[in-house]
Amino acid sequence: MTTTSSGALALDAAIPPPPRPGPPLPPAVAPGLERASERARRSPITHVRYVALATENLAASLAFYEGIWGLYRVGGDGDLAFLGTVGSPEPFVVRLRAAAQRRTDLIAFGARDRAAVDGLASVLASDGVRVATEPGGLAVPGGGYGFRFFDPDGRLVEVSADVAAKPYRAVEPGESVPRKLSHIVVNSPDVPALQSFYEKYFGLRLSDWLEDRMCFLRCSDDHHSLAVAHAPTAGMNHVSFEMRDIDEYMRGTGRMVRHGHGPLWGPGRHSSGDNVYSYFAGPDDFVVEYTTALEKIPDEDAWVPRVWPATPDYADRWGTGGPGEDLFALWNRTPPEPGLWVASPV
Repeated sequence: MTTTSSGALALDAAIPPPPRPGPPLPPAVAPGLERASERARRSPITHVRYVALATENLAASLAFYEGIWGLYRVGGDGDLAFLGTVGSPEPFVVRLRAAAQRRTDLIAFGARDRAAVDGLASVLASDGVRVATEPGGLAVPGGGYGFRFFDPDGRLVEVSADVAAKPYRAVEPGESVPRKLSHIVVNSPDVPALQSFYEKYFGLRLSDWLEDRMCFLRCSDDHHSLAVAHAPTAGMNHVSFEMRDIDEYMRGTGRMVRHGHGPLWGPGRHSSGDNVYSYFAGPDDFVVEYTTALEKIPDEDAWVPRVWPATPDYADRWGTGGPGEDLFALWNRTPPEPGLWVASPV
């Protein structure tokens, strides 16, 4: 240490350098024969609409989704409830049905228009895909025109258009309620086959892989609207709800903790999709997620899908979420999905 001409002690230490970069970027996936922009152009699908769940305790489910999670009821009757978000024009994002057995009734997607609905139904039927209901009017909040079919795993899927929007508003700063349904993740024993199916018929585009165990598919500029995870049997993995921003996401996570619902995994930040996450067990052990800041893909053809490792430094870039043992334990004890190849009664 030295002194200056004024007698003050001089600072000899160099400024510490920036931290070393984190793990290297994962390898890229070789591009397919078809341009992503061309697949997007012919895609009949615009977004994910809602998920329909059957519950053994409707009152408890309503208390959870309305009273704690942040949705609100837009319609229904004694055994059926439709729940929406304040920030989305979508008529509802969750449908709850009272039933003797827990199951996923269906997942639903929006289509461009009636012609897209009719065209998709015709192609699926001609290719031998099992169609559950023919295109027609829908008796749900918002109405619309749609049909239902079974995908290769046996889950019931609805596609609809001409759905009337409900009133909505911008979610305010600090308002910790879901803005919209972000994405749905399903389990499948054959991930590549299900990926190929949704790429072929829905025109979805591959955004990323998690090793060879999970693929992320998009139908808009959001990194993913549907993801497929490898599992011994088909079923629901989780349903994700988008918060306004990270502050609102953390406030919502804190509200869940104060109500006795500690995260199964999170808060943390993923590599694939770059979104933050907190996973919770809802009624009947359906897994739901608060998320925000999902990566955007504005240029279809400039995007190169990557293959991310499943190591902790990639799974949670913040290193705050913990190992996720509670989440994986819940998935392992969840019974097989009883709704496969069974049409929903409503």
